Formats: sequence, C-alpha cells, structure tokens
Amino acid sequence: MAFKKHSTYERSEAARFARTLPFELDSFQIEANEALEAGKNVLVAAPTGAGKTIVADFAMHLAQEKNVKAFYTTPIKALSNQKYHDLVEIYGSDHVGLLTGDTSINSEANIVVMTTEVLRNMLYENSETLRALRYVILDEVHYLADKFRGPVWEEVIIHLPASVKIVGLSATVSNVEDFCAWIESVRGATKLVVSEKRPVPLEQHVIVQSDEQHEPELIDLYRHNKNGVQTDKLNAKLVERIDQLDRKAASRAHEEWRGSKNRHRRGAVERRRRPGQVRRYISRRWAVVDELNFMGLLPGIYFIFSRNGCDEAVEQCLRAGLELTTKEEVMRIRAIVDEMVEGELDRADLKALGFARFRYALEEGFAPHHAGMVALFRQIVERLFEEGLVKMVFATETLALGINMPARCVVIEKLEKFNGIDHVILTPGEYTQLTGRAGRRGIDTIGHAVIVDHQGFVPATAASLSSKRVYPLHSSFKPTFNMAVNLLNSSSYETAHDTLDHSFAQWEANESAEDLESRIRTLQKAVEGYENAFSCSHGDFKEFMTIRQKLSYLQKDERRHLKRRSFTSDKVRSEAFRALDKRIETLKTEESEHPCKSCPDFQNHLKWGHRWLRESKELKHAKGRYESRTGYVARQFDQICGVLSSLSYLKETKENFGVDASQKGHHNLSSLITNDESVSKASNPQNESSERMPESQPVSGTRDYQLTMRGQLLRHLYSEYDLVLSEAITDGFLDELEPEELAATLSSLVYQARRGTDNEPRRYPGGPGGPVASSCRQLRDVFADVEMMREDADLDELEPLDFGLVDVMYDWARGEDLAQILHGTELTGGDFVRNAKRLSDVLQQISTAGAYYAADNPHLAENARKANKLVNRGIVAYSGVE
Repeated sequence: MAFKKHSTYERSEAARFARTLPFELDSFQIEANEALEAGKNVLVAAPTGAGKTIVADFAMHLAQEKNVKAFYTTPIKALSNQKYHDLVEIYGSDHVGLLTGDTSINSEANIVVMTTEVLRNMLYENSETLRALRYVILDEVHYLADKFRGPVWEEVIIHLPASVKIVGLSATVSNVEDFCAWIESVRGATKLVVSEKRPVPLEQHVIVQSDEQHEPELIDLYRHNKNGVQTDKLNAKLVERIDQLDRKAASRAHEEWRGSKNRHRRGAVERRRRPGQVRRYISRRWAVVDELNFMGLLPGIYFIFSRNGCDEAVEQCLRAGLELTTKEEVMRIRAIVDEMVEGELDRADLKALGFARFRYALEEGFAPHHAGMVALFRQIVERLFEEGLVKMVFATETLALGINMPARCVVIEKLEKFNGIDHVILTPGEYTQLTGRAGRRGIDTIGHAVIVDHQGFVPATAASLSSKRVYPLHSSFKPTFNMAVNLLNSSSYETAHDTLDHSFAQWEANESAEDLESRIRTLQKAVEGYENAFSCSHGDFKEFMTIRQKLSYLQKDERRHLKRRSFTSDKVRSEAFRALDKRIETLKTEESEHPCKSCPDFQNHLKWGHRWLRESKELKHAKGRYESRTGYVARQFDQICGVLSSLSYLKETKENFGVDASQKGHHNLSSLITNDESVSKASNPQNESSERMPESQPVSGTRDYQLTMRGQLLRHLYSEYDLVLSEAITDGFLDELEPEELAATLSSLVYQARRGTDNEPRRYPGGPGGPVASSCRQLRDVFADVEMMREDADLDELEPLDFGLVDVMYDWARGEDLAQILHGTELTGGDFVRNAKRLSDVLQQISTAGAYYAADNPHLAENARKANKLVNRGIVAYSGVE
C-alpha cells in the first residue's frame, strides 16, 4: 500500500514540482501540495520561516501548467512589492503582474501579485480578469483579525467564484481548526495542514547588567538538560541573578540616600527611591549590540516599540563608536545604496530625509526600519540586511509582518508596548510573531530570542508568552455602507443577507450560540417541570405567579424609576405616582382574590412557583443572548440599509423587477430601468437631480433594494469615511474648490495624528474665512450628521476627522519641496508620503466616479484628477518597483 501510494505520488504534478527544487520538501508541504492538486482548498498553519510559501509557489506552478490565472494577495504593499520581485526572478517579467493602490504592472498576466483590497474591489466590479482565475493565495490570512483591514479577507473568501481554490497561509493560531471549518462551510472541501515545528530551533535568553562598569550578561530563560537541550523549566539561575541585582540596586539606592549632603537633596532621593520602586541597572542599547556581536549572535533585529526609539538607538550606537562592518563590506554597501538611490529621488529630497546620516549608519552596520521612513529607505535596509551587510536593524513590530528578513537573533527591548491608549503586555501571539524571525534556515543551527531586562520584568511572564499554539483568531468583520451597496448592486437583498450569514464573524457567533441552545433546552424542561409541580385544581397558578411578578416590579423598580425621572411640573409628577398606585392596588386585589389562594396546597405550590419565576427569568435572558448572537451581522446590515434608504442611496422595492443576481453583477445600468423615475435615471448618469428622494416606505411582498445614482457613487468610494465623503460630494461644496484646496480639505479623511494634537492645522490656507476653512467646516457638519445616524442605528462610531494635515497638503499641492513641507512639523518623511498616497487614492476614486455626480458637480471630477496629479509627484510617486 505504501509503495503504491509512493508510486502514485511520483507520477503527480506535485512530485514533478518538488523535483525542480534544490532542497527536499517537508512532509507538511508535500501534504498540502497533494491536496491542492486534488482540487481542494488548502489552509497551511506553520511558524514564520517554516516554508509555507512553497505551497503558494505550487499553486502558481499549477496555474502556469493549466494556462489559468493565480493571484497572490498580501496585506501590505511592501509584501506585494517583495513577492513581485521574487516571482519575476522565477517566471520572468512577462508572466508576472503587480496591482497595488498606486501601481499597475502587467495586470493581465497569469500570475498577479496584489493587495487584498485590490482583489476585493475587482470582485465587486465583476472584473473580466476573474473569469480565468483558478487559484488565490491569501498570505498572512490571520490578518483578518486586524480591526481596520481584516474584514477585507472575509469579503474575498466569501465572494470568490466557486471555481477558485484558495491557499491560506497562516500563523499557528490556537483555533485554526475552527477557522478551517468556516472556510469549508463557505468554499467546500478544505484541507488543513498544521506544522508546529520551527525550521530552526529557538533558544531564549535574558540580558542583564550589574552596572556600566561591568559587561552585560546573557542568561538562558529556560533550564537545559544534561544533553544541553533546552527544557520548558524556568532557569533558577536567572531568577537568582535578578534577585541579586534587585538587592544591589536597593543597596545602591540606600547609599545614595545616606550620602546626600543636605536634607533637600535627601528628600529628592527618597521620593525617587521609594520602597518597591528600586530600579535595576538597564543595559544601554549599544552595549547589548556590542555584547551580541562579541558572542557571534549577529545579524539581529532589535524590536523597539517606538519609531523615535529606533532612530535614537542608531544614533546611540554611532556615538558609542561601534563598527560592525569590514572595509570590503563598507564598499559593497556604498555601491548598493548608490545603485538603489540613483534616479529615484532628487538631492533636495534626500537632504530633507537626512540621507547622509542614514547612509553613514548603514556603512557602520546599523539601520532603523519603521513606518516613519520612506519606502526607498526601508527597501535599502531590507536589501542590505538580506545580503548580510547590515548587522543590526532597530525595528518596530511592523517588520514582523511577513517581510523576508530572517536573523540569527531577535532582541525584544520590553515585554510591553503602547497600544494607543495604554501600556499593555505583549500577547503570546505578538511575542511569537517577533521571535519567529530568529534563525535562518540553512544557515543557523539555532535561533536566539533575547529579552533585555527592564523595569518590571519578571522571568515567569516571559515564559508564559512562549507557548506553541498561542492565540485564537477572531473575526473583525462588520458590514459597511460601501459593502452594503456593493452587495446589493450584484445580488438581491435576500442573497446579500445570506452572504453575511456566511461570514466568519457570524460563524463564530453561531458557535458560541450553540452552548446557549443546550442551556435553553435545560431551562425549558425545568420551567415545564415546575409548571407541572404547581398545577392547581382551584385555578391557574401560573397566572397567579405572573400577577405577583408584575406587582413586585411595580412596587420596586417602577417606583424607583419614577423617583429618578424629571417631570415638567409637580402636578405631572403627582399624577404619575397616583397612576402607579392605582395599578398597584388593582394587582393587589387580583392577587388577594385569586382562586388559587384558597387551595390547601397553596404554600407547596408557592415554593415551586418561586423556582419557576427564577428559571423563567433566566430562560428569558438566555433567549435574549441567543437572539443577539444569531444573525447579528445581518441585523447590522439591515440597520445600514435603513440609513442608506433614508438618505436615498437605496430605493426599496416590492420585487426584483425581473433582474436576477447574475444580471445585477454585470453593472449594466440600463438593465435596472423600472417605471420608478428615480431608478430609471440610472441609465443616464447625467440626468440625476441633486434633489433627495423621499424616504422609502415599508412595502408588502419580498423586500429588495435597488441602487439610486447616489448608491452607485457610494459603491465606488472605498474609505473608512465612505458615507461622509459621498454626502460631502452630493452636498456640492467640494465642487467649488480649486485642486489644491480640494486636496487640503480631503486630507482630513486619511490623516490621523499619532496622539496629543487638537486635530487642527497650523493655519488654514486663505485664512479663517477662506474657501479651505469654509469647506472644512462643512465637512465637519457632514461628519456630525453621519455620526448621529450611525449612533441612532447602533453602529460603531468613527474616529473624528483630523484636519492637522490641511496646510501641509495644500503647500505640497502648490509645489513646495519636501524640506519646506516637513519644516516645523512632527511629521517624518514616511508619515507624509503614506498619507499623501492615501489621499491620492481617494482623489482617484472621486475622479473615477465622476459619472455619478457630474450633473450637479460639473468641476469636481476634473479638479480631483488635477489634485491627484499635484499630490502624486516626486517622492510620493515613488513606487519601489522597477
């Protein structure tokens, strides 16, 4: 049997693919490839660096063999760019394409790399490209837990054609079986392949230091056995050493206090060194790097949860005089940097970005890597690190997301980070993601994770973070206004409802509701049993208990509510209490005259009645919880449809007017013509009136919605503030702005200051009475109106608009250079470029959707196009793709 199986495998395409590789495949890779060839969807969960992408490579190999299309999707542009270059090396530039928000290369190729948002948009537009699509790789698919961008993954998984097989590449999340079961429920047969074995074993250490006169000490976090193998037992020597350092710190603090010359000084020291706040000496960043270099543990990635901290760490190493490169490596670094920079950015921009200092640090072997850097600088760091020329990269946690930068060691400065609100301990998932970079396959026999001793560090905490299956994957999916109109544009209301019921979010809710089902059944049996127990020949004892329950509520809760209520006058207040007293007296009479009171078994019945009341109340609560979990995603969709209907984005209809879901999907506006004037105008976008249609009234029959012209506009606006932007366009005030004024105003839809600002610019171009200030005020009003509607519909509130970039973007659109733009602001070059690219994307969307508002806003589409051109220039236009 084993021979026959092996013989069958050797004749398979999976085996032929494996023979083209310069290394042997692991068993999990072979298992996944066989399942994919057999026509199944595949979900691969394995640690970072284990080789999950081999399965993705096989999917693309199959696509080439069958002359069909394969899409490789990633959560961020940096990963898309990197994967594009990797695939071009394998298949050639003629066979590989790239689609991101700002880049389109060879988009009709059989293999196309793209961000997940691009694929989502293609699905909603029913792109012709999808007809030949057979494989979709979802890299970092566990990213669907991300609050802001995660829902896109679920939209893609749900909406992909049935003929498409998906390959999901995931971290080893603890509920991967549940996630796979959901995918199978949506897409059919799905093979789950899990590998928890790290390709390179990981050893974990803590670096401590007595004081600046002594060298740092690297101590194992876990005990080793007689054979030198790391166990899962905490190293007692580490605990003992930290205790020694605590005692030394306490002694030092006491000596400092005793040696104070005067009382004032002594008081200051005492306040600084209160019991319980004794601080051990913490190793300097440069000292940690120096020690790791001495021990031969570089190259490394030093995770610091602060952009400024990363930049400061580089400067600290330079000031300490550390040199990690040889003369030959310095020459190679210079050559690579010059090659990558040549022709990409002008000298003025390079100067504004501090290029000279950045290059000097690279030549010494150090570099920062964070979102505050421009893409070109990050790509230079990645290239030099991959080639082993940069020895230590100081990075924020964003580096841990998929980018191919394995290292011998990973350093974590602290086991806590600022989450935007408070300082919180890292989750096991975050810790595993960070340490997953340690150990280069085929180079290192062991990877090293190093935690730097820090204030509040406890070894047991570090040990608790390093388990295998580390964190559950939970859906962040929620319907949006844009999602609603796109669903209704390509399917009926009933089908859209069914689609949302198939989301992972609803699947999770249903799973949790199953536990309640058994509880409800138990409670129902108990209630029925108690009803049988208090069955009374004199009357309806259930009715008697209900009267008592109502009476208790009126006497306690209702009276308390009235006492807290405010009344327009004392007279109204007195009338309310008199009415309550009257109701109480009526119920008291009903209770005292109830026939069950004369039953000789009354006290026994009453005992069972009290239990019946208690269980009935619990049953009611359980049913309420069950109802809130089942179908809650679709209920949110209904709330959204209500808002959109009231604003005339949707027209409610009795039936579908003969238009089935497949016809809707082709976006032929003339196919939606009905006798209703508001819908018939959809066949000619220029005829749409700016006048809002009245709210649709509930109708009998099968409910369905059709998109009005406003709905078609909203369908093309992909933004967190989709409805705010659509309302602003239809209100007309954006049409009066010049291109640079439009860019300045709309920057508020993409910019969020890091923290601690008042959401206002340094100035409003044209002054407080100028067109920019006026349009910003009107945009605020639109936002406030939308927020009120969201609140009424019980939808999550949006972050307030931030106008802090208004003057900066206006000046950029007017042609000022990068140095002038950044001067006097706290913006980094990377922050500015990222926000400018997002603004460019919004402007492009507005320009593309011009047909749906041009009748009332004749200038907006052209001004949006011009504004986009003004914004998307120079360093902003740099894509990082050759």
